[in-house]
Amino acid sequence: MSKKKAKVKALKVVGDASLRQLKKTVQLPQNSGRKAVISRDDIMQAALALLGPNRSISSLSLREIARSADIAPNSFYRHFKDLEELNLALIELAGKSLHKMVGEARHRASASRSIVRTSVEAFMDMLNAEQKLLHILLREGTIGSENYKKAVEKELNFFEEELCMDLIRLLKASGQQVKYPDLVAKAITKLVFTIGVDILDKPKNEQPPVVEELIKMIRMIIIGGVENR
Repeated sequence: MSKKKAKVKALKVVGDASLRQLKKTVQLPQNSGRKAVISRDDIMQAALALLGPNRSISSLSLREIARSADIAPNSFYRHFKDLEELNLALIELAGKSLHKMVGEARHRASASRSIVRTSVEAFMDMLNAEQKLLHILLREGTIGSENYKKAVEKELNFFEEELCMDLIRLLKASGQQVKYPDLVAKAITKLVFTIGVDILDKPKNEQPPVVEELIKMIRMIIIGGVENR
């Protein structure tokens, strides 16, 4: 082999080695840090994490939610058709959480703690919870789009139906009867959610007097609905 060919070969070996080293230095990681697998629930939880004072699900953008979920915006569409589908799913989740709250309050009630007080306290606990599910129902039921308002109304109707059955059962156990249990349940539901909207963004230390007033008003509605025999 001539000296010239040997020199060219040596330069090629050195060049290849330098190129490999350069590739190692500038090579981008295959995974940018985003989650490889994302679930429908992960996206919903990411959206919930963005909610706060004066912030409703209607105001969330796709980019915000994607950033919170640590996914590429396009990955969102694998689970939801659009933001409205996500928001309707969140309203349904909030309704299920409310349903669960009512059930737990029913079990926590005792001879020394009335179902009214226990239910109102459970409502306030849900209002103050880190996961702002009740906030969704309260906000979207008043300022949301027509579709969101209808979805919230559907969840509140379930709440009214359960409350109606509870009223009939509890008053029957005490030898009393409500003339229009459905209207009494509707009046209580409207009252509770109206008060909830009023105190939604108020400091927690301002809630106790409101709770006591709300308990008294609910009892007044129930007493007014009891038939006199």
